[in-house]
Amino acid sequence: MFNDIGPLELVTLVVLAVLVFGPDKLPKMIQDVTRTIRKIREFSESAKQDIREELGPEFKDFEFEDLNPKTFIRKQLDNDELGLKEIRNGFDLKKEMAEVTDAVHGRESETSASSSSANGSAGGTVDMTKKREQLEADERPPFDADAT
Repeated sequence: MFNDIGPLELVTLVVLAVLVFGPDKLPKMIQDVTRTIRKIREFSESAKQDIREELGPEFKDFEFEDLNPKTFIRKQLDNDELGLKEIRNGFDLKKEMAEVTDAVHGRESETSASSSSANGSAGGTVDMTKKREQLEADERPPFDADAT
């Protein structure tokens, strides 16, 4: 409940409480506040118990913490009915980024180099990722039908 309060903030709150309520009334105020918090917790627990009883035996293992969106999403993702773990494990980010970097810089990556040597690069296809210095005098520029 008070996980976000640091030591300096706690000291500040204590000093403010002493100044506002005075040292005489402060113990009585602390008792009243703790009693009120206990009553609120008891009321909350009884309300939860009433809801569980009204839902019936089908929802006996129902937890109200499951209604928290973070908990709900975490449980659904851990269930992995969609096969997300398989997709996540099959994707190698470093390899993909290396291929993109090689393509941007005009170098051949290991996978494309092995595939082009296996297929033969003299098949009449133009590699659009490679940059050439200049065209020859009678050579036409490469034409990409998808780009026009």
